[in-house]
Amino acid sequence: MKGLFITFEGAEGCGKSTQVELLARQLRALGHRVRTLREPGGTSIGEEIRHTLKHSQHNQAMTAEAELLLMNASRAQLVRETIRPALAAGEIVLCDRFYDSTTAYQGYGRQLDLNVVRTVIEIAVGDTRPDLTLLLTVPSEVGERRRAARQASLPFLRDRMEEADKSFFERVARGYEAIAAAEPERVRAVDSSGSLESVCLKIWPFVQPQLPKIGRW
Repeated sequence: MKGLFITFEGAEGCGKSTQVELLARQLRALGHRVRTLREPGGTSIGEEIRHTLKHSQHNQAMTAEAELLLMNASRAQLVRETIRPALAAGEIVLCDRFYDSTTAYQGYGRQLDLNVVRTVIEIAVGDTRPDLTLLLTVPSEVGERRRAARQASLPFLRDRMEEADKSFFERVARGYEAIAAAEPERVRAVDSSGSLESVCLKIWPFVQPQLPKIGRW
């Protein structure tokens, strides 16, 4: 039995985490077994790496290369410890970020060599690839406003990724555009600037055709 692997992508403030949970709720109501994960993280080892990458007070000097390798160390553990067994058991796996984030953030955002980035990703994921990727998009000013609001609501929890400047996030957005253009069958763009309910309605037509692959819809 093969499960279904759906990833959510997008820049900071696009609403991915919320939509992951809403879709999980919708799928569970239909009787599906659903596992929700996040990157970096999703395992005990991955969560420790996540703290180092995002929240540690001692990560200011982290290089782009170290960031790339740490992201994919967390991913390699997640794929082997959690994602592959869940898919083998016929579950639907919803992951808040996967390797497209590395291409967009470390490749385009940090401006690392894309060939090097792809090689590291290959080592981390092997043949584990999403069946569907939902790319949530918002205008840059909306994303900036949401990032600022989130940081204000969590004053004691810094997020190193969100501290990047506007030009970084503009490069990330261009990276996601390139990814979507290169793989239009897998990567589906969804405007997430509206209400939570309206975004859910936009997502479902992309998800529903995937369900027959696991024998239920």
